[in-house]
Amino acid sequence: MNAKSNLLLVDDHTELLEFIADDLNEDYQITTSSNGKQALDLLASEYFDLIVSDVMMPEMDGFELCQRIKENIAYAHIPVILLTAKNSIESKIQGLEFGADAYIEKPFSPAFLRAQIASLLKNRIKVKEFFIKNPMSQIQQIGQNQSEQEFLLKIEEIIMQHLDDPQFNVDRMADILCMSRPTLYRKINVVSSLSPNELINLTRLRKAAELLIQKQHKVYEISNLLGYSSATHFSRNFQKQFGQSPTEFQESQSK
Repeated sequence: MNAKSNLLLVDDHTELLEFIADDLNEDYQITTSSNGKQALDLLASEYFDLIVSDVMMPEMDGFELCQRIKENIAYAHIPVILLTAKNSIESKIQGLEFGADAYIEKPFSPAFLRAQIASLLKNRIKVKEFFIKNPMSQIQQIGQNQSEQEFLLKIEEIIMQHLDDPQFNVDRMADILCMSRPTLYRKINVVSSLSPNELINLTRLRKAAELLIQKQHKVYEISNLLGYSSATHFSRNFQKQFGQSPTEFQESQSK
């Protein structure tokens, strides 16, 4: 995972920027920027898994950069670590209020920064794996912050409105959200580890699990309600996703 993760480092102190980049270069793909404004320009054209930013910088400081990232639906899922020489409680609170995922004081241990980066990236994977395999989990559980959770709930709401439409796809979803298809695809993939079409299918299957527990519909009726071409197709998808057939799942919940 780490070898493929793309990190953006933002700091106007050239020597420190080079020091951090050299330390992380073996495990991550590194891109550097000297201020927040330049970092935002890079975000518009390149994808990053995590951002490490200094707080005190010209043109746009780390607080504003973090705020701009977390307020933008296309970037809000990206973890942000803020570095600062300020060690006051007020400064830490301010960083967290702007949406920072972690806050590290200077001078800091390079080993601690590496551990913090690895932890943020690893935790995302653990939560996503649980969500994907557990039919009763809630979609917002995989969101790492409020903006991610709101985005996921919005996606779920849109999918739920089109559950019985087998033609519903990422293009329709992108139009509804007024986002480009590549941006939506990338955002959903980063937040959920799924493609948009996989997330649509998983949302249908999780709704199916809910209906199976209620026991008000037969399996073939649930298949029709959720837009599957046949009960066999539905059952096969359910088995593949959750490791048991619809009937087995229904029986396990009864016990």
